[in-house]
Amino acid sequence: MSEIRDKLFSKKTDLVGFTFDAKVSEIFDDMVRRSVPGYQNMLEMVGLLVQIYGQKNTNYYDLGASTGAVCLALGLNNPHPDSRIIGVDNSVAMVEKCRQNLHGKITNFEIICADINNINFENATIIVLNLTLQFVPVAQRQALIDHIYQGLQPGGALLITEKIHFDDVKMQKQMTKLHLDFKRANGYSELEIAAKRQSIENVLITDNQKTHIKRLENAGFSQNFCHFQCLNFASFLSVK
Repeated sequence: MSEIRDKLFSKKTDLVGFTFDAKVSEIFDDMVRRSVPGYQNMLEMVGLLVQIYGQKNTNYYDLGASTGAVCLALGLNNPHPDSRIIGVDNSVAMVEKCRQNLHGKITNFEIICADINNINFENATIIVLNLTLQFVPVAQRQALIDHIYQGLQPGGALLITEKIHFDDVKMQKQMTKLHLDFKRANGYSELEIAAKRQSIENVLITDNQKTHIKRLENAGFSQNFCHFQCLNFASFLSVK
């Protein structure tokens, strides 16, 4: 996928709530790579896990597909060519960009523009929420996870990657500092860092690791654990 450099917050502007519009879709790949520590490793884990938990003639869902990085990881590593990859996003701009990015690279995929809360999961063995649940209203998160559990086939897996927070004040402060240092090391200016934080402050609401695990247990998943963490970003694997 070709990347356009993220300069979305490089100038002072009237800041509004962060939205996944056409401007963001153009620079999203660069933004997430430079903002999320361990992002490439997270995608590689998706590729490994689909080889373990993907089943023949079933569906794999990527909820909040954005520009298609997870769909691509699923498709390139899928051991079952008769299985189908279904990407879902509620942003028209993201859906169009996702289709463009996947065209000619993988086959047997479908990208849907819809609210992930309204999807009926059919014959699913892999469902991925990659940096998506944190944008779902907190009050709706348990219902979404419950719905995902019901839609998965026995032995199917849910993979969640999220920005998390820490209850320990000192640890939270240190992780925040390290995350900001990570962004600086990737070329973001102080203006860009501050502007994005202000824009996304009331849009991205984090949970701690304990809350994630408890929510997954409440849904009925028999196996739940954090299989990868880099600073304040963590990936959780749950198996039905």
